[in-house]
Amino acid sequence: MMIWRRGVVREIGPGWRGVQELLVEVTEPVEGRTQVRALSYLETTGSGRVGDEVILTAAALSRGLGTGGYAFVTCFPSRLPPDPPPAPGHIVKARYTPSQTMRLGVDEQESPHHLTLREAESLGGMPVVVADLHSALPAIVAGFRHHRPDARVVYVMTDGGALPHAFSRTAAALAEAGWVDGTVTVGQAYGGDWEAVNIYTGLLAAAHVAGADLAVVTQGPGNLGTGTRWGFSGTSAGEVLNAAHLLGGAPVGSLRVSRADTRARHRGVSHHSTTVYAHLTHVPATIVAPAFGGDFGDLLAAQVAPLAQRHAVVWEPTAGLEEALAASPVELSTMGRTKAEDPTPFLAAAAAGAWVARHGPAGD
Repeated sequence: MMIWRRGVVREIGPGWRGVQELLVEVTEPVEGRTQVRALSYLETTGSGRVGDEVILTAAALSRGLGTGGYAFVTCFPSRLPPDPPPAPGHIVKARYTPSQTMRLGVDEQESPHHLTLREAESLGGMPVVVADLHSALPAIVAGFRHHRPDARVVYVMTDGGALPHAFSRTAAALAEAGWVDGTVTVGQAYGGDWEAVNIYTGLLAAAHVAGADLAVVTQGPGNLGTGTRWGFSGTSAGEVLNAAHLLGGAPVGSLRVSRADTRARHRGVSHHSTTVYAHLTHVPATIVAPAFGGDFGDLLAAQVAPLAQRHAVVWEPTAGLEEALAASPVELSTMGRTKAEDPTPFLAAAAAGAWVARHGPAGD
């Protein structure tokens, strides 16, 4: 389903790297609104000016879904972007959609890294931390950097959520702060520092091209879930851990944890984590659990216990992780809740980063 709107740009918002934010007056209301916020990806749709006619898509906005409250620019019909200069690369992402984009794949024949990745067979023990939600990314990095501030961290973004890397203000801010040393976008996701065909070449690129001491893998913003056992986009975390093991890395699972989520399936350890690690991860991995005390700690221990039949479950102290999270260059929030409202998701993610820094291969 597509919902199209014509409009006129009335204001230029702050935006962020690679993205322009606009206030658009639409000719036909969207859910009763005659003005909507819209995003234009500078590389694909260009930048708008006040007074420009603009064509938007607004399906997710009209349904109140997790787009951050934005419509999206498809074009400024009176002023299309110029053709890009000739460049190498034939990897097409968002394939066979009207917004498909052609990229230089890090491993394709025209890439300067083709020979490296043609010969690469192993991650050489590089730790790979995977998380269900994009919001875990800054917390994992915070926990790792708390112990190893000078190590190289590479973000590997899968295509379960947003496809454009530019949509993530979090990733942009982490890069600007020097907390993430590069991004590999894999599958249909695009716009990272390096583009890869799949998670296998993405992880190999993180190790052999980007020189990562740690790879953190999450989907982009916009987790999809249906309230069913198998119907959520975070199932890809299982494939990530399987790939990390197959390629000779050190697979590490971060737990999705919440004390404040009112949904039973997400209270304590989310069923997303237990489903992936108990049923979809077919190799041994390290699962890092945050060591909380009291009744909540007992709940987590009971929920995590079955995972020990397949994986090494380790308990990481949370002491000192509040300080690590406080240093984050981005505001921490998940599922509409800030760190002040529920610190447990971020402490759990930070615990995974801290454990790798202190005990994993990157800390040896």
